[in-house]
Amino acid sequence: MNSDLIKKGVDRAPNRSLLYALGLTDEELSRPLIGVVCSHNEIVPGHMNLDKIADAVKAGVRAAGGTPIMFPAIAVCDGIAMGHIGMKYSLVTRDLIADSTEAMVVAHQFDGLVMIPNCDKNVPGLLMAAARLNIPTIFCSGGPMLAGRLKNGRRTCLSHMFEAVGAYHAGKLDEAGVKDYEENNCPSCGSCSGMYTANSMNCLTEAIGMALPGNGTIPAPYSARLRLAKKAGMQVMELVRRNIRPRDIMTPAAFHNAETVDMALGCSTNTMLHLPAIANEANVEMDLDAANRISERTPNLCHLAPAGDTFMEDLEQAGGVSAVMKELTKKDLLDTSVMTCTGRTMAENLKNVENLNPEVVRPIDNPYSTNGGIAVLRGNLAVDGCVVKQSAVVPGMMAHEGPARVFDSEDEAIEAIFGKKINPGDVVVIRYEGPKGGPGMREMLNPTSAIIGMGLGESVALITDGRFSGATRGAAIGHVSPEAAAGGIIALVKEGDLIAIDIPNCRIELKVSDEELARRRASWVCPEPRVKTGYLARYAKLVSSADKGAILL
Repeated sequence: MNSDLIKKGVDRAPNRSLLYALGLTDEELSRPLIGVVCSHNEIVPGHMNLDKIADAVKAGVRAAGGTPIMFPAIAVCDGIAMGHIGMKYSLVTRDLIADSTEAMVVAHQFDGLVMIPNCDKNVPGLLMAAARLNIPTIFCSGGPMLAGRLKNGRRTCLSHMFEAVGAYHAGKLDEAGVKDYEENNCPSCGSCSGMYTANSMNCLTEAIGMALPGNGTIPAPYSARLRLAKKAGMQVMELVRRNIRPRDIMTPAAFHNAETVDMALGCSTNTMLHLPAIANEANVEMDLDAANRISERTPNLCHLAPAGDTFMEDLEQAGGVSAVMKELTKKDLLDTSVMTCTGRTMAENLKNVENLNPEVVRPIDNPYSTNGGIAVLRGNLAVDGCVVKQSAVVPGMMAHEGPARVFDSEDEAIEAIFGKKINPGDVVVIRYEGPKGGPGMREMLNPTSAIIGMGLGESVALITDGRFSGATRGAAIGHVSPEAAAGGIIALVKEGDLIAIDIPNCRIELKVSDEELARRRASWVCPEPRVKTGYLARYAKLVSSADKGAILL
């Protein structure tokens, strides 16, 4: 066992004395030591219940003959961090989480791990750590929030809340209406109830094989979530006994499966940052353009919020991620021979699965669309690519051409949108918000929600080198690479330039001649860094571009 390095032999007597100080007995030290990486805190609604999940995991570990030892991982609530400087600290925590987990595990020589994440950067950060450390590991998330319900009976969620603010500024909703959303859209603990980034990543953790069935969809308040946690604690002991490691599970085929499920579910565009970053830690190469190849053959089977009016609890009742995967197997779109954390193949896991609600999970022969939820666009404005959640774009905006309205920060754009300075047909460009330029690549949920709430969702597009919340809908195109701070063409866009967007053909073009762009480049000067001290300044020096997953080099 790894832990023998800290507990066996006379030379390790000092180490054992400190383990005894924890109250551990010789009997407990004779068993495998299982690290329980728990992201519980009292500021993130998706994490407030994780202490209960951890207790259940530890009970499962003990029942199966292991000794659980818990230590923490940090997490940021993107919703609370949204719209101010705090959002610069969201994406950057992904790497802090991976690095700090690596440090704790190697320093203390655990034999296996149970990861207990729930929110946006916390899930991929721990997946990165799992792939890097490569000791037997299983995931058990905290589960999704229940959908809210307004006074008029309409079901609601966090994306509606942000859009309600836009509707208020447009004079379409009064303060009492905003208060109705405010008090009722987040009714329980858990990751927000739509197919936003947190739930996208929890579902893909299941699809990639690192979590038990139900991980992505069993609601946080349900007792079934505690039972799942106990089973995860038991199952990690089986992984330890059989020496099944993350890189035995996170293979190239598994990442292809995850991206296929991503397309079928209509996941957040943030998955296009996180899957490559996780794959990088597993020594698996992921090509951004593979997303389009997978999308071409993968139908979109789900329209959960923000794309539609169904929520995570509905997906769970329909059979969960397993039901989606079962539909995909009917057209041989998944490699079901892959190993999973159950100790069985995907094919064995899916053997008795049924789609229990074809209105929530469309049958493979009756999809919402014949292609997947995400598209990668290329053109002179994004030579290295950009991404859009095409499943959440209205048909009339799938192709659009309009004049650029250029802003050098999210804050400037919000002021213009709420100031009613954006017109139908415009293309809002928000730049210097990329991984380096932000720094930290802020999410743009506020401006996209403002556009929807102001009634411009069917006539205005938004393009940025920043990124979007999974709660974003509309013609919102992010991750423009190269970013403005790296000298990308987006830095050269001027007010009124025509921009053409063609999502079906995966194209995005700035309609300015090469000669004119060359003249503009000759006079372009990169602005001074917005942050010059602390972690963000170090991050900006190390981070790669969005098309590479914004990994640290």
